[in-house]
Amino acid sequence: MDQKQSPQRPRNEVRRLPERGVYDREVIHAILDEALICHVGFITDRGPVVIPTIHARVGDILYLHGSPASRMLRTVPDAEVCITATLVDGIVAARSTFHHSMNYRSVVVFGVPRVVTDPDERSAAFEAITEHVLPGRWTEARQPNDREDKATKLLAVTIEDASAKVRTGPPGDEDEDMNLDIWAGVIPLGVVAGKPVSAPDLKPGVEMSEAALRRTAGGSGTSTTES
Repeated sequence: MDQKQSPQRPRNEVRRLPERGVYDREVIHAILDEALICHVGFITDRGPVVIPTIHARVGDILYLHGSPASRMLRTVPDAEVCITATLVDGIVAARSTFHHSMNYRSVVVFGVPRVVTDPDERSAAFEAITEHVLPGRWTEARQPNDREDKATKLLAVTIEDASAKVRTGPPGDEDEDMNLDIWAGVIPLGVVAGKPVSAPDLKPGVEMSEAALRRTAGGSGTSTTES
C-alpha cells in the first residue's frame, strides 16, 4: 500500500462529486491539524449520537480525550466510529440559488478507538492535544498531575480508512445565467483571533504568554506534527 495515500474502500470512498475526493494523507493530515474540533459519531443503545470534541493528530494516530464518565468515551472503545472535521473557506454566491455553495475542506475518518494506557503515550497525547489548541502552551502551563491524569480517558484512532473532500473556486453557474445582472463570486471566510481577555482572577503583574501573543498576532492556532 502507498503510505502517502489512504486506501480507497467502499466506506471511505467519496461518491457524491467524486472529483472532489482526496485520499492523499498529507491533505487529510493538514485538514485535521487545522480544524480546532472534530465530531465523533457512534451508536448507542438509544440510537446514533454525534459529539463535538477536541482532537490532536500525532503521525497516523488521532487522539481524543474526556472524562471516563463521558457517554462517548464509555461507548466507543472497541466499537466503530466515524470522525469528521470541516473547515469552511468561503461562501460561494452563484447567479442562481441552486448553485449557491461553500468552499470547504473536510475529512472523514473511520476506525475503532483503543484506550491509551501506556504512560509515555498518554503524556505525548496530552501534549499533542494542548499544542493543537494553542501551540507553545504545553511548556508554559502546569502539566497534568496524577489526579488529573486518572480523571482523563484517552482514546487513539488509527487514521487508515479516511478521505478528504475539497471544494475550491468560483460558482458553477449555468451558461444561460451568465448574462444576468446578478453579482456572483466568493466571500472568503476564516478563523480570526480576537483580543485576549485576561482571567478576572489573574495574579497582578502577570503578562500575556508567548503562546497567546503568537496566536493573537495572526498565527493559525494549529500545530505541525509528524506526517
